[in-house]
Amino acid sequence: MKSTTPVSKIKSEFSLQNASSFGGVKIFLAYLEKIKLAEAMHGLSGGKARNAVFPLPRILLYLIIGWMLGCARIFHFRKLQHDALLGRFLGGRLPHYSLLYKELARLGRSCPELPMELRKLNLEVILPCLPDKPILDLDSSVETVYGEQAGAAKGVHSHKPGRLSYHPLLAFEGNLNAKLRPGNTHSMTDAVDFLQQTFELLGDRQVAYARFDKGFGGKDFYRLWESRKIGYVGKLKWTKRLAAEVATCRYWTRYVDEDWIIEGITLIYKATSWKKSRRVAVIRKAQVCVDGQHRIVFDEVWQYEAIVTNLEWEPIDLWRCYNQRCCMENYIKEAKDGFSIDRIATSEFESNELDLLIKLLAYNLFERFKRDCCEPVHRGYTIARFRPEFFHCAATLVRHSRSVVLKLIKDFAGRHAWKRIEARITQLE
Repeated sequence: MKSTTPVSKIKSEFSLQNASSFGGVKIFLAYLEKIKLAEAMHGLSGGKARNAVFPLPRILLYLIIGWMLGCARIFHFRKLQHDALLGRFLGGRLPHYSLLYKELARLGRSCPELPMELRKLNLEVILPCLPDKPILDLDSSVETVYGEQAGAAKGVHSHKPGRLSYHPLLAFEGNLNAKLRPGNTHSMTDAVDFLQQTFELLGDRQVAYARFDKGFGGKDFYRLWESRKIGYVGKLKWTKRLAAEVATCRYWTRYVDEDWIIEGITLIYKATSWKKSRRVAVIRKAQVCVDGQHRIVFDEVWQYEAIVTNLEWEPIDLWRCYNQRCCMENYIKEAKDGFSIDRIATSEFESNELDLLIKLLAYNLFERFKRDCCEPVHRGYTIARFRPEFFHCAATLVRHSRSVVLKLIKDFAGRHAWKRIEARITQLE
């Protein structure tokens, strides 16, 4: 039996040079070089003097890479500051994490046009992934704050009532657009202006359909979709007035007749705040009770859902179309858990909106990277799963024969898939 040295007897010294804890992120850095992201950032507002040690593109790239590698807060960038691979990619010394706070504050105060420029850059990133006629999903989220951040306010907060929060508005077809709002705003606050901004970003690209929950609505909101001839499917709040009108309906169409019974009906309905009537589809569901050989459905067990629309579809098709937006919750969860959009970076409102847009840009870069370079089995990975399998790998940079070699650990579990991704990046034009 071979003798082993107790761990307590092994000597330790911090002498390894040119090392990286994230050697696997080389494939993503190479991808950023291929799509020329740094060049695209040179035209953004907020640039510095030519001799600046940390110009704006380097700051933004550093933030994107940090969020990609799992930095939940800005002070977590401390673990990246002396990384040899990141230093070589960004052209030398990396900024101290405290400078990132200052840069976000400077940009938020002095560059009011930068958020729109970041939105346009974000659109350029996701444009190859967008369908010809995208489906626009609207939603909002609550982001709790734990300080005195500007613009934070007490609003509806189911998980932490009474806490100050932000209430960002999000448009999803590949994280298309975002807007930060105080926590005491309603879902509909600034929604029409936000949509107009989103349409300007899309330019000539026509939106096929729109989906939204019952937090959105109102005559101006519906009129916007109707004036643009965009089909919409939105959840409608179930009120006593609507229930009374539905109760007068007798002829329901049955679509499913199994353990659950699903029936639908359409009616022309005018809410008190509307100036005109609109088409409303109502779906009701009930679970069947078996009594011997008889199947019984009690009237009081029906569950009702109402959907307002301008489409001439069957109620079951409208209901299924609306239910497809359930993936929105997964997108928001990925943005929060994977890219920390719910971790507020600074005490200034404008700076926090910039931080939100940078994080969503990082999210979209990751999605496009998977689409362009990864195998189908890996395209469904969340960033939390992708990081340990491909990015977290110890490595050293070695100079040899006038070239620089990144030496990753030999027994890296994902090395074969990693090499195939690297080969695809090399072939990109």
